[in-house]
Amino acid sequence: MMKRPIIALDFSNKKEVDIFLANFPENESLFVKVGMELFYQEGPNIVTWLKSLNHDVFLDLKLHDIPNTVESAMRGLGKLGVDMTNVHAAGGKEMMIAARRGLEAGASQFGKTPILIAVTQLTSTSNQEVREEQLIIEGLEASVCQYAKLANDSGLDGVVCSALEVDMIKQKTRKDFVCLTPGIRPNLNTLDDQKRTVTPQMAREIGSTFIVVGRPITKSDHPYESYLSIKKQWSGE
Repeated sequence: MMKRPIIALDFSNKKEVDIFLANFPENESLFVKVGMELFYQEGPNIVTWLKSLNHDVFLDLKLHDIPNTVESAMRGLGKLGVDMTNVHAAGGKEMMIAARRGLEAGASQFGKTPILIAVTQLTSTSNQEVREEQLIIEGLEASVCQYAKLANDSGLDGVVCSALEVDMIKQKTRKDFVCLTPGIRPNLNTLDDQKRTVTPQMAREIGSTFIVVGRPITKSDHPYESYLSIKKQWSGE
């Protein structure tokens, strides 16, 4: 896949997505993220529609349930032709292995398995919250590393993490371990609800594999121009 920022389509329905995509050239192949808000309103058809427009799709549903349920769900998601999807690493090794098995079975008709990654700690989560609310005394970095190692041992392709944790994770796993990093802001003075953020250029220099960008593009007065600017920073063109 070419080096493109993944655009978070955090919209309520297909109509809003259609209006947003009208800002882009018709033949521009994008990499987009479909999250819970959009998927739960529109269902699988939103993925089918986006694929018909020649866009790559990261289906961000963060599955977290018993292994059998996750395996069955992943089998269904694999049939949609998504390019990437994810689970919560907190579900454990058995669940992640089951997720991989289900996804491979569902996607077998396409001849390749989608990239499967695991969420470590959300980029909206602070070290204090990890210690005080999750009762992980070792703290945020230790938790992220443990989840990343567990995902690697379970046969997953990588994790969702802050770009600030990429180097640490690759040291604990392997160099080609996928690190998808949200919390990307062209201007670090605008963080919204993210707490562990970097710029596209910083993410590239750190070694992120993919970056996810939402509001800096979707809420921009000129979405395509903002996209091209972020893409340039990300690709180093």
